Amino acid sequence: MDVSEQTFEQDVIERSRETPVLVDFWADWCGPCHALAPVLQREVESRGGEVVLAKIDVDANPGLAATYRVQGIPAVKAFRDGRVVAEFVGARGAAAVASFLDELLAPPRLAALVDELRARGELAEVLAALDRGDEGNALELVLEAIPESTPDRREQLRDLAVAIFEQLGQDDPTTIAYRRRLATALY
Repeated sequence: MDVSEQTFEQDVIERSRETPVLVDFWADWCGPCHALAPVLQREVESRGGEVVLAKIDVDANPGLAATYRVQGIPAVKAFRDGRVVAEFVGARGAAAVASFLDELLAPPRLAALVDELRARGELAEVLAALDRGDEGNALELVLEAIPESTPDRREQLRDLAVAIFEQLGQDDPTTIAYRRRLATALY
């Protein structure tokens, strides 16, 4: 679907809360854009509705290109839950696009780690905080557990904290506040 500055909020941001949206920033004069377009189309169609493809002409929609810091095209940005979660610039072949989409559609790493912790009956307080949506408290509990942990346990706690950061997004205030504290606690 073609998206404009007027329809972006509904077609990309809101829709990405239900289904991931792959946004192709392109221009008619761009040769690599024309090479990438059919690859994106085929790979998205092969996923049977698990992801939606949106196309934005950067010449007709300069505000969106500026907002999303598009400095080269084609620029592909994947939106989930109203924000960019993955991106690449330049034409790519089918295998690279397929891999990009597979990673986008894979269950979030945090969900897999939480399932593992539940199965082993570990870190119940951290899991309870995550269930409440209180990532800050979960990270605080992770940090408190690090000093007395074995090296293997410290790595597990680091992986959990990084997965929480990924879920929140790198620009989230909680991620920003705890990233440095995690590094200090680990090293």
